Amino acid sequence: MAGALTVSFGIQGLLGLPKILGAAMKPGGGPSPKNVELLCEYSEKARKDGILSLEDIIDELEDPILKKGLRLVVDGTESEVISTILENDIYVYEAKAKEQAAVMDAAGGFCPTMGIIGTVTGLVLVLGNLGGDASALGHSIASAFIATLYGIGFANILFLPAGTNLKGKIKREKLGMEMTIMGVLAIQQGESPALVKEKIIGFLEEKEQKELEASAGGGE
Repeated sequence: MAGALTVSFGIQGLLGLPKILGAAMKPGGGPSPKNVELLCEYSEKARKDGILSLEDIIDELEDPILKKGLRLVVDGTESEVISTILENDIYVYEAKAKEQAAVMDAAGGFCPTMGIIGTVTGLVLVLGNLGGDASALGHSIASAFIATLYGIGFANILFLPAGTNLKGKIKREKLGMEMTIMGVLAIQQGESPALVKEKIIGFLEEKEQKELEASAGGGE
């Protein structure tokens, strides 16, 4: 399988396999009520103290899209340029992430095939010793089929689920980035926190929207 992955994705694809598996195990990002509240908070700060006041919080941000977006806003960049730059970042992220998911899918496809090759090789050796001890023959046949079991097991328990997980994370994280871009552009245009919230709250799950509205209503 290692050889097949190397031919398909290069040595970097093979060496990056543990990192990709680790990424699949981590919880994914995406739109969250916390991000909605942050964007509304920054909108209020910008309207109250001016756009330049956002410069004080930019270095503390961990979200790269939000950080770059607010930096562009503070620098006085036009909204069309901000949108183009940030959407290009999303495109690059999505392309790289999809390649990682493709590595998992390929590994899941190669594993059963390699398992079958191992089984066939084992059976060839068994057939070459048919005149031997019957108990040893049975043990050899069972050992030959272990390769197929491992191949199918790794494919369906590890690699294919990891690939599916990564694809789901890509969609959620892309949606979160798009929400951030919309919020940043609304801040750049000087819109009120209430309007910013109305623009981006639709990115949340319905349950999260209701919880956010309930918490806002309780805080009034």
